[in-house]
Amino acid sequence: MSHQLPDVQASTPDVSVGLSQVGVTDVQKLVKLARGQNRPIVLMAEFEVFVDLPSGRKGIDMSRNMEVIDEILEDITRDEAYRVEDVCGDAAERLLEKHEYTSRAEVKMTADYITRERTPASDRPTQNTATIIASAEATEEGTREEIGAEVTGITVCPCSQGMSEERARQELHDLGVDEETTEAFLDAVPQPGHSQRGHATLTVTADGDPDVDLREIIDIARNAMSARIYNMAKRPDEDHMTYHAHANAKFVEDCVRSLADQTVSAFDHLPDDATIRIAQSNDESIHEHNAHAEREVTMGQLRSEVNGSGSER
Repeated sequence: MSHQLPDVQASTPDVSVGLSQVGVTDVQKLVKLARGQNRPIVLMAEFEVFVDLPSGRKGIDMSRNMEVIDEILEDITRDEAYRVEDVCGDAAERLLEKHEYTSRAEVKMTADYITRERTPASDRPTQNTATIIASAEATEEGTREEIGAEVTGITVCPCSQGMSEERARQELHDLGVDEETTEAFLDAVPQPGHSQRGHATLTVTADGDPDVDLREIIDIARNAMSARIYNMAKRPDEDHMTYHAHANAKFVEDCVRSLADQTVSAFDHLPDDATIRIAQSNDESIHEHNAHAEREVTMGQLRSEVNGSGSER
């Protein structure tokens, strides 16, 4: 005589409180990114999968969540015509279908993405790493997908650079250098300022899919800081990066505003209700704290502010 195992998850909890996110984290899967005629890029991706839980149910079917993710990723890896945000969107929609008690399903994904580039001065081949950020939220009203990236660069503090410039100006004056020559020199040779590694983040969220190119997002984020950095650098490349960073000193706030300006220029086709998340974090070199600035805003509001007609925040 067989005994049917009890469905404990479906029973009533001792405390009837609903939960907004219940699921699994740190799920690692291989995902392939299609590249037309070129071989696909294989990513080691990390997923988080959540559904909401009503107050009258004790738990979710954890094994069902894993089964859905495995099914989707196995299907997707056989099909190279997709984007990472679509992987999250498909997973979220299937989760919603398979969990009759849920009203919202959310899937998040991160992965290291390697790009091949050439060094800026010596023209040597090198690679750079960006962190892909993708997610999707599915409800009965539809699915919103997010795609973006976090990249690393260098920033130089305009405040400390300004103090160095004033010191140089005074020293040149004491040496008898005329004012015109002094200003010409300071215009041509950027003065020292404390520099640090910076981390720029840009993501776009929209109904259906954001319809933006991941490589363009990465370029925008890398260009938002004082200068790009490279994994491999010869002495001419180090000189190039140092000079250009100091010639383009930026506060953490400047980097976020650069992200905003570039996003409006590059993605003006996005609808007003698309959500833009822009952030910059600097690993401060002369402080024990770090600097951070960010904004989450609709594309319509950002477009209005960048074009000069938005309200001040």
